[in-house]
Amino acid sequence: MKILVPIKRVIDYNVKARVKADQTDVDLANVKMALNPFCEIAVEEAIRIKEAGKAEEVIVVSIGTKAVQEQLRTALALGADRAIHVETDAKLESLQIAKLLNKVLEQEPAELVILGKQAIDSDNNQTGQMLAALSNRPQGTFASKVELADGTVNVTREVDGGLQTVALNLPAIVTTDLRLNEPRYASLPNIMKAKRKPLAVIPADSLDVDLTPRIELVKVEEPATREAGIIVDDVAQLIEKLKNEAKVI
Repeated sequence: MKILVPIKRVIDYNVKARVKADQTDVDLANVKMALNPFCEIAVEEAIRIKEAGKAEEVIVVSIGTKAVQEQLRTALALGADRAIHVETDAKLESLQIAKLLNKVLEQEPAELVILGKQAIDSDNNQTGQMLAALSNRPQGTFASKVELADGTVNVTREVDGGLQTVALNLPAIVTTDLRLNEPRYASLPNIMKAKRKPLAVIPADSLDVDLTPRIELVKVEEPATREAGIIVDDVAQLIEKLKNEAKVI
């Protein structure tokens, strides 16, 4: 079995994002970038499935500028077998990304696709579901446990009421939640080996997907500064402020 793992390059979660002075976008100049944490969980799960003898190959794919090859090499150092870079300078939306991934999936017919449930920059939580619809595959989202059986994958997912387990016929799409696993660290020997693993580059324009933006980014602003709290003298004053100032009761 072949597993395809789409990954994304994002601002490192330890770095505070800054807005450009003209408020046109987030400032990425001289900012530390990293592999999206949910994508890292997806890579780890795919590698564990392979180590258990239930998959033969793990392929990672990323869409973006040449800079994403850094994160592809990171995934290769974690244990992926080869990488695919869909190269484009365009700022893409979730649907366009899903369409490009579907084209890659046509060229690399993996039985299982594992994605992070969302990226920590846009927080859209859309790409996995859109890819499932486009590829006409069953989906299991927010996975906290993944178990492969003959021709099926059982996905335990977190829902409001607790846990739900769904059985999906392969080929299928799975998106990962935080509690699925604890990603490993890449060892120095594996980092060196990753430099020699195959990394194919595919121009996005060659995949026959319309990359024209459908959403216009008007302005990016810093979140409003949180006001300091106050200490009230008694319950009556608290109720008065909640009623007349906060207007929540």
